[in-house]
Amino acid sequence: MATTTYFVKKLGVMSVAQFGAVIGMIIGIINGIILAFNIASSAVITTGVVLGVGSGYMTFAINVILGAVLGFLGGAVIAFVYNFALAEMGGIKVELEVR
Repeated sequence: MATTTYFVKKLGVMSVAQFGAVIGMIIGIINGIILAFNIASSAVITTGVVLGVGSGYMTFAINVILGAVLGFLGGAVIAFVYNFALAEMGGIKVELEVR
């Protein structure tokens, strides 16, 4: 099979940031579910059912929002640093196989 060589010269900062936001939101959902159950069950034991459920919902919402925001910021920073480093290095070589 023939291979074609390409060079990655630049990444779109916004596209990488949006991808980071989606990944951060997914991680936030998973983390939020785990923490919400832990906090809700602990609060039910110590205080009351209403406070436990409310704090569980709030923990979930905060984790999802923070995951998306921090994922967006992290993706933007990574793309910016990547573009800056590639300007000095000349790009990353990628070999793709043509079928």
